[in-house]
Amino acid sequence: MTLSSLVSLRVAITVFPGSNCDRDMMVAVERLTNRRPALVWHKEANLEPVDLVIVPGGFSFGDYLRCGALAARSPIMSAVMDHAARGGAVLGVCNGFQVLTETGMLPGVLIRNSGLRFSCRMVRLETAETMPSPFTAGLTAGQSLDIPVAHNEGNYFADEDTLYRLQDNGQIAFRYVAGSAEGPANPNGAARDIAGILSNNGRVMGMMPHPERAISPLHGSSDGATLLSKSLEALMS
Repeated sequence: MTLSSLVSLRVAITVFPGSNCDRDMMVAVERLTNRRPALVWHKEANLEPVDLVIVPGGFSFGDYLRCGALAARSPIMSAVMDHAARGGAVLGVCNGFQVLTETGMLPGVLIRNSGLRFSCRMVRLETAETMPSPFTAGLTAGQSLDIPVAHNEGNYFADEDTLYRLQDNGQIAFRYVAGSAEGPANPNGAARDIAGILSNNGRVMGMMPHPERAISPLHGSSDGATLLSKSLEALMS
């Protein structure tokens, strides 16, 4: 699929006070599709028809109460939840993943890193064998991706029943695995090395690593561009 064929793809990116990756994601998507996505302020109660909503990383509302807790109750998230309920695609990255768990769109919760330190470095992900999903459709099971993380609360936690259900249903999208970067393979202590998960219909994905920060070899990796472009192509197919 060519870049010109993606120009008709409609993407919206939510913006909250404290977001710091909305512009990065906007630049990444525009580079991949040749069309600038819409930036939608958190106070908006309606969402124009779109193919994909992205909830970006950052520190929405200063991470007060819990990471993502206040953003999850913003007017725009009601519209995003309606979009997902209609089968629309939603991607949450880092703080966006936290927001999606706070809304209940994804199970589990993101808690403090096991080392109680902010983790900011390149990590290696392994693509899991998943249920049908536009976010993994263009990737192969076992495919590795080098994508950076930058978070203090990226430790994915869920009860054992939920973890078994995610595994059995093919809802684990990515796991942390050993790579060439320094430090432990799992940067935060996440249960079962989980770096990203899918909703029970595969149309919503949350992930802690930042694909928008791995768009060019100048970033140290272009694997984020691979992940995003394959997802966008799958949404157009």
